[in-house]
Amino acid sequence: MNDTGLRPSPITPTVDFSAAGVQHGFLRLPYSRDDSAWGSVMIPVTVIKNGEGPTALLTGGNHGDEYEGPIALFDLAQTLQAQDVQGRVIIVPAMNYPAFLAGTRTSPIDKGNLNRSFPGRPDGAVTQKIADYFQRELLPLADIVLDFHSGGRTLDFLPFCAAHVLSDKAQEARSFELVEAFSAPYSMRMLEIDAVGMYDTAAEEMGKIFITTELGGGGTATAKSAGIAKRGVRNVLAKAGILKVSAEVVPTQWLDMPDGDCFCFAEDAGLIEPRFDLGDAVKKGEAVALIHAVGRTGQRPVEIRAKMDGLLCARHFPGLVKPGDCVAVFAVTV
Repeated sequence: MNDTGLRPSPITPTVDFSAAGVQHGFLRLPYSRDDSAWGSVMIPVTVIKNGEGPTALLTGGNHGDEYEGPIALFDLAQTLQAQDVQGRVIIVPAMNYPAFLAGTRTSPIDKGNLNRSFPGRPDGAVTQKIADYFQRELLPLADIVLDFHSGGRTLDFLPFCAAHVLSDKAQEARSFELVEAFSAPYSMRMLEIDAVGMYDTAAEEMGKIFITTELGGGGTATAKSAGIAKRGVRNVLAKAGILKVSAEVVPTQWLDMPDGDCFCFAEDAGLIEPRFDLGDAVKKGEAVALIHAVGRTGQRPVEIRAKMDGLLCARHFPGLVKPGDCVAVFAVTV
């Protein structure tokens, strides 16, 4: 046991986080299964260190069906050289590696949603063990955390970088500085509907500068969304003084999610008909979507109405919707 009363993490890194230079390796998590009695989950990791300076922890694949982050981070791990860095960069392109390989939001091993599993457990299921390693081993090393997200298979977003409103205003201000430096087309003051167990919350409660993204969705990436991610991560490293180049800054439109009225949820199942597209301005009371019953013909569709004036910044992606699904998300321009 360690001084927290928890067992040591079962994950063993094959890299030395304190060593100078470029190292490519794995976070090896023992996982006994039918096809490999003494098998392991091998999570790719890269560490690049040169001299003294801050540490950036860069992560993608927190959800396995979101691809802009993995694209940007596998590319960065392959191209970034030690001489370009002042400080340290830790790159984990696919945090929930089993989910990433399966192309699913949650792990196919234990159905664990990594971004709702913090602080995790060293003696828990596979997803809990991964969360525990980040909580107790990697987050303490970091000064800055960038965790890439997009909408996965079920949501589609305007491309934005985001941070949260925090009680520590100095921490909040530094986070929004990096959001602006990322230079996504949109920058968001983000509201979470369920922050319990999130990687974001774990990092912020440690006092880390934490930023995240939503860069598209539909379970794929585009040339545009991948390009935003690749440019943005280098901009953040440059702004933090870790990457020895100038940031490639482009204009960004600031958005704010002021309260829970930003979200619209379905109460009925059926075929969803969008009435607005991403980026459209919607007035309070307007029908943002219709839900058509599919059990019989001749029934009037259910209207999903906006509860505020705003810009449509996220929408349900699949053609069919279930009760409780998020149908639309709005934000206001700043």
